[in-house]
Amino acid sequence: MNMPVLAVAFLAGDLLLQQAGVLPAVSWGWLILPLLGLLAWPWGRRRLVVPAVFAVGYLWALCLAHWQLAPGLPASLEGRDVTVVGRVIGLPRQLSYGVRFELVSDTLRDARGNRMTPPRRLRLTWHHPLQPVEAGQRWRLHVRLKRPHGFMNPGGFDYEGWLYREGVQATGYVRRAAGNRLLGETFTLDRLRQHLAASIHTSLPGGRFTGVLEALVVGARGDVPQDQWRIWLATGTNHLMAISGLHIGLVAGLVFAVAMFFWRRVPWLCLRMPAMQAAAVAGLLAATGYALLAGLSLPTQRALIMLAVVMGALLVRREIRPLQTLSLALFAVLVFDPLAVLSPGFWFSFFAVGVIFYLAGGRVRPVRGLRQWGRIQFWLTLGLLPLTLWFFQRGVLVGALANLVAVPVVSLLVVPLALIGTLALQAYAPLGHLLLWLAQGVLSALWPLLTLLAGLPFAQWHAPAAPFWALVLAVLGVAVIMAPRGLPGRWLGTLLLLPLLGWQPSRPVIGNYRLTLLDVGEGLAAVVRTHGHTLVFDTGPRFSPSFDTGAAVVVPYLRNRGIRTVDALIVSHGDNDHAGGAASVIRLLSVHRVLSSAHRFVASGRARPCLAGQHWRWDGVAFEMLNPPQGLAGSRNNRACVLRVSSPAGSLLLASDIERPAEERLLAAGDTLHSDVLVVPHHGSRTSSSPAFLAAVHPRLALLSMGYRNRYHFPSREVTARYAARRIRLADTCNQGALQVDFRGGAGPRLSPGYRLQARHYWNNMSGCDLKLGADARFSSAPQQVVEKRHEGRSGKAQTGAKAQFPGGK
Repeated sequence: MNMPVLAVAFLAGDLLLQQAGVLPAVSWGWLILPLLGLLAWPWGRRRLVVPAVFAVGYLWALCLAHWQLAPGLPASLEGRDVTVVGRVIGLPRQLSYGVRFELVSDTLRDARGNRMTPPRRLRLTWHHPLQPVEAGQRWRLHVRLKRPHGFMNPGGFDYEGWLYREGVQATGYVRRAAGNRLLGETFTLDRLRQHLAASIHTSLPGGRFTGVLEALVVGARGDVPQDQWRIWLATGTNHLMAISGLHIGLVAGLVFAVAMFFWRRVPWLCLRMPAMQAAAVAGLLAATGYALLAGLSLPTQRALIMLAVVMGALLVRREIRPLQTLSLALFAVLVFDPLAVLSPGFWFSFFAVGVIFYLAGGRVRPVRGLRQWGRIQFWLTLGLLPLTLWFFQRGVLVGALANLVAVPVVSLLVVPLALIGTLALQAYAPLGHLLLWLAQGVLSALWPLLTLLAGLPFAQWHAPAAPFWALVLAVLGVAVIMAPRGLPGRWLGTLLLLPLLGWQPSRPVIGNYRLTLLDVGEGLAAVVRTHGHTLVFDTGPRFSPSFDTGAAVVVPYLRNRGIRTVDALIVSHGDNDHAGGAASVIRLLSVHRVLSSAHRFVASGRARPCLAGQHWRWDGVAFEMLNPPQGLAGSRNNRACVLRVSSPAGSLLLASDIERPAEERLLAAGDTLHSDVLVVPHHGSRTSSSPAFLAAVHPRLALLSMGYRNRYHFPSREVTARYAARRIRLADTCNQGALQVDFRGGAGPRLSPGYRLQARHYWNNMSGCDLKLGADARFSSAPQQVVEKRHEGRSGKAQTGAKAQFPGGK
């Protein structure tokens, strides 16, 4: 039976399971097809073998998925104080406000002392640790846990999926308690890694590239500064920071060559074992040691398995063709880790090797030397372009040139110097310090080139998310382009690339518009798109100097939808949960105008004040600012920008965080508040959504931006009862992820199923967020609703008269 066919069949079965929205139960009935395949093999009925291997791949992934998800955290323990005993694994990461680490739990007791089955692996944050947290320590801690829950937005990072792949079953934080106590310490491999990372940090205190060296030696990438990460990403060299195939293969290759050189020169050694086999053993042992030093991360495991297949062929003295080698490696990786298919690195690894094998085959005159290296980098960049656009919606146009220089410099100079230097620190510190200093010097010499390339206006090209069929055509097109020169019509492969490169998502027609309320947790970020314009209303919170929802949610969503320019950014007020991501949006995208009521934005010159009376029209859609009036004093919430959007297709009111005083002022001003759709003010706080305000707005649909188990316990039960009493349907971002409402003429505003439902996988948290609706649940969130189009008391035009026009409005 053809090994590549069987490997693809096993892969297909694994992939089918990973697309499931709900995890099927394990049943003995699943074993029928594999058993039939095994029974049919001796009788020559090999057609059943491929379906049998497909079924085995599916079953293997299913069994692991059940094991990975069990036991999980019971819903009854979420948000409650519990006591856990466990061992610290991995490398704890020092943060500005504490430490984050992972704990393998042994026991868990609730507040009453009852022993419960604990989740196997916890991800914890400790804001004020009693002492430095180190790998191998055994702690008893009082913690508060919750099940994995992350933002769910188009183009965004699936945090829940990442935690699932890492085996983390609950997250939380350590509570201040007298019972928190260190129970003991054990020397582990992670303890050694932490010691080596600390020795690098001590040897190069405050060094510019200390974090990079730690990443290359022990796989600790948490200390690489964000500005450096941006350069690595912009030049397509970020793969050098992951200890994967390139570095594992480099270490194995260097040790293989050295072992071969010396072994051949000792005759009695050659009599006991051929030099080729001895070198293969040495190379595999060296690669295994480096992989263990790097913490055996998933990319490292994949690389080590692929290398073991190659070295195994040398040990058994069998010549395996490249395609057979790749197929065996694929089989081995999937058997060891069926979840590997969920990682982009898995696909990039095998595609990169496949591209190199493809280039090497069928060429009569292979190219040698520097020209060959440059050619490989060019074709690798082109060959991986479809995957890059598919996974990340961007292409790095300077990647071939950057990797042409960076790969040999980092792999042949920096990595050996860093590895040998770190080991030398343990025996003779001056030598180790010198080697690490040289490694940092080499990076310093490389950095100006990478910075120059990253700063070029054409360094990166962002493209919207395309359908799967476009990816398939693009991969075929690249294969045709890279075919040997003797194949006629290779230029036709470029035609197959066009659907992926030129794909554009649909956009509203003139007079219609689309609202997307993004899932940013306890905050607000909304995007209003007309036929040719984009408005962003608030940008969500900033959680740390290195993470905010502007860069993590708003910008990826806009790029996913093919939007590169923001015509207007409205920062309603200065609270972090609304303005925290504004700086990232301004930095990463072309923003034409900024309006805000936040004094710090206006005073800095980055924004003009938003004032009641401003209005403008885009593509047949009217925008009108209702709040704040000129010279208003008071709380930031009541001075927040309030925007009403309207067209013959329907109306929308974005009320930000206004409270009852602002609502009463809007009612007294006599403005047209009536709207089909209302974004609930102040996340459902009891100080907002007064009965009179709801009566004036009279929406059929209310959208609520809320965070999972947020500390303010929004929305208030009293507020949701008001909406239920008025038969106003509620949809929220916590239960449904990003919400999209299309305002289409003749059909009325239409709410699509939330993104959490559209992109649902079996690992996603679908347990729901409590909306506190009480007994009357008829008005809770629904997956799909049509809001009836109504005409009474609504104007498709903005109020004019003495009101000022928005600068530059069309």
